[in-house]
Amino acid sequence: MAQQPLTTASVPTDIYGGDEVSALVLDAGYCHTRAGFAGEDVPKSVLPSFYGSVAGTRNVFGDECLVPRADLEIKNYMSRAESVVEDWDAATNIWEHMLIKSLQPEREIHPSKNGLNDPDTKAAADGEGDVAMEDAAAAAAVASGEATEDQEKPLAESPLLMTEAPWNSGKAREKAIEIAMENWGTPAFWLTRTPVAAAFAAGKASALVIDVGGANTSVTAVHDGMILKRSIQKSPAGGLWLSSQIRSMWDSCEPKVDVVPTFMVESKVPVDAGAPAQAKLRKFPFDVSPSFRAYEEERLLTEFKESVVEVWKGPGKYTNPGNEELVKSQPGRIFEMPDGANQMWREQRFRVSEGMWDDAAALPTPGADPITKAQTIPELIRACLNNVDVDLRPNLLGNIVVTGGSSLLTGFNDRLNSELSAMYPGMRIKLHAAGLTTERRFGAWIGGSILASLGTFHQMWISKKEYDENGAGIIEKRCK
Repeated sequence: MAQQPLTTASVPTDIYGGDEVSALVLDAGYCHTRAGFAGEDVPKSVLPSFYGSVAGTRNVFGDECLVPRADLEIKNYMSRAESVVEDWDAATNIWEHMLIKSLQPEREIHPSKNGLNDPDTKAAADGEGDVAMEDAAAAAAVASGEATEDQEKPLAESPLLMTEAPWNSGKAREKAIEIAMENWGTPAFWLTRTPVAAAFAAGKASALVIDVGGANTSVTAVHDGMILKRSIQKSPAGGLWLSSQIRSMWDSCEPKVDVVPTFMVESKVPVDAGAPAQAKLRKFPFDVSPSFRAYEEERLLTEFKESVVEVWKGPGKYTNPGNEELVKSQPGRIFEMPDGANQMWREQRFRVSEGMWDDAAALPTPGADPITKAQTIPELIRACLNNVDVDLRPNLLGNIVVTGGSSLLTGFNDRLNSELSAMYPGMRIKLHAAGLTTERRFGAWIGGSILASLGTFHQMWISKKEYDENGAGIIEKRCK
């Protein structure tokens, strides 16, 4: 017999069950952090996870603040190797900026406090008006940003769903719920793993999730909305690794390609393809920090990746005889640098991405470990499937979800399909890769948005009452 719904009198009170849930969804990644309202199809606020630290004063967030200035260092609040939060103070500041300043409406001031109903302000200015000590103290507290106990915390009406890397540590998970409950006063909280959210965004409860992000690439098996811990595989072959490959290619070109980021170019003259650039560079009255320069160069490399780099579609490896000659005979793509230098890219644009599939084809990157065979995408998939039950493999291969911004390279899905068909002949292989670029870049956020807006999800939230009774350890018991 089907279970009868509980009457309102007997509904447990520790479950958060507000009807109109204006839940917020926060998805933090190494390159960007995304925040928005549950039930919407794209995040309202997307900021770089990089922030500017002005020596000895303050931190600044957002692209419009990351401009050349004296003593500005560019930092990231996440660790590059693990894609988990490293600097909690900066993380809290960025998240507060996004969730509270960007998404919350300005709070209405009570008419008695808006200054319009004050007695004669001139008299007060002359020192004749009396100010009650309590009012002065309250005004000082507000000015200094101290919230009194009875003042409402900023997220007191908004449950918060956050995403996390599947290998996130227990300590970091407890820290996340602590910030949400203690600092922001959220009435309910939930933590979901990114592969699970990406699978939900594709409408699947069980899937093999291939996430090609900025800092790394991961392959995870999700079964009935749970990650299979033993299946998690990750490799540094993501967007930033691809940037280092492009840099190696530019260094080994004849003539060598100079990387001049946009902020350094004051004016330029159009030149023919292959001719040296004729540009006037900006002079700054201070030293631009190496970290700022590297951040700006990364933006240029990202533009090159998006417009030029392609993945060899297969069949077989790009390094197989005859393939390079075939590409040389086809039209290439022209890319113009910020300083005006431009040239045609043909076979090289396939070469830079080939290392993701074939470790032997990776270009040497000075100062970094070369990629190993086990870190290539086909081997990550093989290792992931070898660690799950044999009976689950056909279902996972029939539900492969491709997500992450770096998976948007032209030809990526064709190559993935051809590699999988060669590795698992006779098996039914079906890729689910969203066609819209926003869906692929924000896959985990969209999954979190769907999850938090489901009526059936209400009973899952960890309520403030539960947190108060059990402490931060509740996250380990509830969010498996």
